Amino acid sequence: MNKSILLGATGIAVAFGMLAFGYTAGNVQPARAVEAPQTVATPAPVDKGEVEKIVRDYLVANPEILDEMQAALDAKRTEQQRIAQIETIRANKDEIFNSKHDAVVGNPNGTITIVEFYDYNCGFCKRALDDMKALTDADPELRFVLKEFPILGPDSQKAHMVASAFQRLMPEKYEEFHQKLLGHEGRAGEESAMKLALSLGADEARLRAELENPEIVENFSRTYDLASKLAITGTPSYVVGNEVVFGALGRDVLSERIAAARD
Repeated sequence: MNKSILLGATGIAVAFGMLAFGYTAGNVQPARAVEAPQTVATPAPVDKGEVEKIVRDYLVANPEILDEMQAALDAKRTEQQRIAQIETIRANKDEIFNSKHDAVVGNPNGTITIVEFYDYNCGFCKRALDDMKALTDADPELRFVLKEFPILGPDSQKAHMVASAFQRLMPEKYEEFHQKLLGHEGRAGEESAMKLALSLGADEARLRAELENPEIVENFSRTYDLASKLAITGTPSYVVGNEVVFGALGRDVLSERIAAARD
């Protein structure tokens, strides 16, 4: 039994204790009216063992109440997280939607923006690649911001380093690079990312020099910080309007979120 359920059970115990106290106090017989000065009746002390037995018997007879308590607690925490995310998005709007370090596909001047946190070695991100293509093809006003979020080990970090360097040197070809590297079978790393970059016309010497640019790592750090504030721990995750969407939920779900953000 986890801590939240135990706390809930404790709350029930307190409630029953109050009930028991009220019951005991309510059954004290009032003093008869006599000519002598009346005295205030003192309630009999509550029997702790009796209250605990009442609580135990009730929970044994109604164990489903623990599930109800946990569901209520989960709903409360989800709502608290949603409110915190809205506040974070509002406070970091430019960094989330308009960072100069992030690549944009679709219409760079579009009226609606969706931001994706992704990792090149994320299988779900690979599956969601077609969603990005379909959404940007279907909506000429959609800006699709790609926020590099390498969280799946050293290979991912190296692949994203090359991707970031390539994006800085050849932004006009970054969308093609992104789709090919993310759609590539097998694990992405420095070697595969570098090979792809060179095949698209990058100069190897310039690319390797750009890998040393401290702004690349600094941008990753900012992305990690944003993700932490938004409670993003996996990929893909999206920000649409004032909402965070977790997971590869498919084109239809993302289309609904985009439509809601437009309202």
